[in-house]
Amino acid sequence: MRLLQDFNFKNKTVLVRVDFNVPIEKGKVLDNSRIKAAIPTINYLVKKNAKVLLLSHLGQPKGNRVQKLSLVPVSQELSNLLKKPVKQLKDCVSPFIVAQIESMKSGEIVLLENVRFYKEEEKNDTLFAKKLASLADMYVNDAFSVCHRKHASVAQLPKLMPSCAGLQLQKEIEELKKVLNPKKPFVVLLGGAKVSDKLALIENLAKRTDKLLIGGAMIFPFLKLKGLNVGKSKLEKESLEPAEELVKIFSNKLVLPTDVVVAEDLSEKAQTKAVKIEEIPEKWFGVDLGPETIKDFEKILSQAATIFWNGPVGLFEIEKFAKGTKEIAKFLANHNGFVVIGGGETLSAVSNYKDKYGHVSMGGGACLDFLSGKELPGIKALE
Repeated sequence: MRLLQDFNFKNKTVLVRVDFNVPIEKGKVLDNSRIKAAIPTINYLVKKNAKVLLLSHLGQPKGNRVQKLSLVPVSQELSNLLKKPVKQLKDCVSPFIVAQIESMKSGEIVLLENVRFYKEEEKNDTLFAKKLASLADMYVNDAFSVCHRKHASVAQLPKLMPSCAGLQLQKEIEELKKVLNPKKPFVVLLGGAKVSDKLALIENLAKRTDKLLIGGAMIFPFLKLKGLNVGKSKLEKESLEPAEELVKIFSNKLVLPTDVVVAEDLSEKAQTKAVKIEEIPEKWFGVDLGPETIKDFEKILSQAATIFWNGPVGLFEIEKFAKGTKEIAKFLANHNGFVVIGGGETLSAVSNYKDKYGHVSMGGGACLDFLSGKELPGIKALE
């Protein structure tokens, strides 16, 4: 895979696939982490006197022009961060924008409109990719978080023009490879809702892992297999078989909670209490790790040289049930080992500490696929 350093970008128009899929409310960007992640590559190209043409998606417009999913607020946020103007175009491939791109000067930055306004993007349409390729001389992929997608701007474009990986994509690959070749002891902490979604990941890390800690709603299939009552907790029946398989694979490596926080209902005003896993009330919901489990998990994590964490360990979207996730996030922020945060929901959960970890992946699904040993179309296309 070729890198930025392998090319001369002077006076070239460079199409950069970035991931500016950020939360926006009332025309304002609420979290600019993904925008910031692309800045090193943008600055590199500007310094090399390139004409920088940025391409991103936002949300799921499904091939329709949805005004609230326009990238206009993103271009404004990027301008503020770069302290220089970023021109926002109203389209991606229309004849209207060609003249504007041709008039660009070296060092200028232009952001194209949401590429998913075109249904051809998600269909991985070759003709659409050719139209995008005609806008520029070279292509840079700096959007690791979409590299698992077979989309035109990710999997087709690199085959049509000189291409390479951007600095953010390069960093993601280098840092995640350290998880696949970890310094020992290596501890994996997984939360979230579904065991089935992470089965391939867990199986691929099985031989490398010293301990696998389970939190979130993922615990309930394991408790059910033990013959325990899980009350009204979220239980994915499709996860029972994978959970049974993991018990066999991991044996003494698998660590489940010994206590959980349960709630009468799923509201901020709900009555809660910590109970042993054997004592979950019939009509209550399991919503977070219990205090004893948090201590147990932190003790195991404290001994690790490498840690990979993906998925909140409780229903953290509701403040009352977020204590376990917040305490683990704070604990790992002060850890001396190499801590990798696996993107997705976990990225939101650790937002207060994201500069404290060894690496915070911008990709949720892409991160899991990469660590599962799967081939990512966006990376494959660059090779």
